Amino acid sequence: MALRYPFFLIIISIGIIIYFIINKKKKENYTIGSKIANTNYIKNSNYYKKKVKEFNLIKKIIYIIFGCSIIACTILISRLVKIDTINNDQYNRDIFLCMDVSASVDELNLELVENLKETVKKLNGERFGISIFNTSSVVLVPLTDDYNYVISILEEIKKSIQANNSTSDDIDNFSYVRNYIYSGTLEDNETRGSSLIGDGLASCVYNFSNLEEERTRIIILSTDNDLAGNPIVTLEEAAQISKNKGIKVYGIGTKIMNSEDRETFLNAVLKTGGKFYEHSTLTVDNIVKDIESTTKSLLKNQTQTKKVDIPQIPFIILIISILGFILISKKVI
Repeated sequence: MALRYPFFLIIISIGIIIYFIINKKKKENYTIGSKIANTNYIKNSNYYKKKVKEFNLIKKIIYIIFGCSIIACTILISRLVKIDTINNDQYNRDIFLCMDVSASVDELNLELVENLKETVKKLNGERFGISIFNTSSVVLVPLTDDYNYVISILEEIKKSIQANNSTSDDIDNFSYVRNYIYSGTLEDNETRGSSLIGDGLASCVYNFSNLEEERTRIIILSTDNDLAGNPIVTLEEAAQISKNKGIKVYGIGTKIMNSEDRETFLNAVLKTGGKFYEHSTLTVDNIVKDIESTTKSLLKNQTQTKKVDIPQIPFIILIISILGFILISKKVI
């Protein structure tokens, strides 16, 4: 514990010392009233002696109460604080979920977002982002350590996928929920086509901030790699960009991928130093475990010192002193 403004303690202490020095020099001179003669009889009586003892006791108690009040007030003015040292060590790992939201990937994406919600809850200082694509790419969550927000967006994606696979329109805000993963991802699809995987991956790469800084960067890419249009960047070119930027891609393919699409996808993610997974009952669990085991540098010495006011103790002493003074006053009166 410490005082935020210790100079108040010094000032008040000096004031008290000066008061006692001045008061000690004063002599008991009777300047008013008249002296009473022949008081020895009264002073020797038991009643008088009892009252003198009571008076001296009360005087001492009042001095003690007064002293406690002064001390409590001094501490309150000086602001008693406790010093808390908070360890803000964080892992400098960035993870981006890059999802192909074409209908053929719905089953995989549904399982992926459900499992990632539990993974996000376990993160500690790492940043997580979400990017979805079809014809064009949309960032739903830029890199952030606001895990509650990330989980809420994963839940919105889940609801949207479920709505698009449901025949019922009883869902609240059905149109909004259904179009949540389509809005912005189908721009110009009439001419460019859909499932532009290379464009989606390349766009996700440049969603990472400060690429010149040394950090562990990972992309989780879910797709069936079924290209149905004219991309600006091919998957192979996007994988090379990822490799050049030091970003590993962990790719998850659907169960219905043909052998050619699978081979292309496999080669692309391996080029980045990542891993390829085929969708199965254990795929998502495995990819989460592999990502959690990746190297992550710890940013140490991120400590923060905070001063927290703790006025409770001196305030309680002051209240007790005031109540004690009131009780003594009633006794005297």
